[in-house]
Amino acid sequence: MTQNIRYRTKVHFRNGHSGRKRLHQGESPAPIEPGRIPLVSRLMALAIRFDGLLHDGAVKDQAELAELGHVSRARVTQIMNLLMLAPDIQESILFLPRTMRGRDPILDRDVRPITLTLDWRKQRRLWQDLASQTGP
Repeated sequence: MTQNIRYRTKVHFRNGHSGRKRLHQGESPAPIEPGRIPLVSRLMALAIRFDGLLHDGAVKDQAELAELGHVSRARVTQIMNLLMLAPDIQESILFLPRTMRGRDPILDRDVRPITLTLDWRKQRRLWQDLASQTGP
């Protein structure tokens, strides 16, 4: 006597090499939102990640981060200076709306002068001025 064995699983298709369809097991991934994340938002997230690596001891110092990332020490300093911003400004930067086309409305060079201000109240005023000029 033979018994039928049934196996159920969810599958989806993705584009593979040379335009071929490939079968993958599991749920279909969520659709990608249109637009791109602004560079300053990605740099803010990178600064937070770098800070975690330094804090955990995974890297010795910012010079090692620069070497691993193939960037200059000055660029790592610029990125790490984003951590000097008030927490609410950091959050605003992380959640800037996606850029649909063209240039990002807020650039990292626009934010750099704000990082040099130590007073968070002044930072907030400068951030409001910048945000009102660009309209995010």
